[in-house]
Amino acid sequence: MKKLALFAGLSLLAFTGCNDDDAPEQIFPLVGTWSPTKEVRTQVPSDGVGFSDEIAYTDCQKEGRWVFNENSSGKRTNRDMAGTITPTCSTISERNFTYVYNSSEKNFEIKYQGTVVSDKGKVTLLNAETLNLKIEDTTDPTIYKSTTYTFKRIPQ
Repeated sequence: MKKLALFAGLSLLAFTGCNDDDAPEQIFPLVGTWSPTKEVRTQVPSDGVGFSDEIAYTDCQKEGRWVFNENSSGKRTNRDMAGTITPTCSTISERNFTYVYNSSEKNFEIKYQGTVVSDKGKVTLLNAETLNLKIEDTTDPTIYKSTTYTFKRIPQ
């Protein structure tokens, strides 16, 4: 009788202990090293007739890196072809920054060293391999402008 009660108790536990509906959404970290793959620039004036341009990055540009550190600091390195006689893939700029990221609201702010105005936007996609950052330009209230950067995570 004790074995039957133990079996019934364990069976009940097995059927009620696994509820996939309550599984939390997996959260991926922004922290890491990211390679830019493309950007989309959108512009919509107040009359509503806008456009979007997709800019696919070259292999050289994809060697650039955006590094987001644990301590809310980072570094952006842009690479492109440089030189006139024999162009080579070179680092064309490096910028240190600090950032604030609210993972629950997906808002972020990047402040580059030596600048007064920060870039503000949203993380529109973040998973194990891909990051999309949308930065909005609010300098002209009559034109909506945004740049969405797509990145691929670089495994460390």
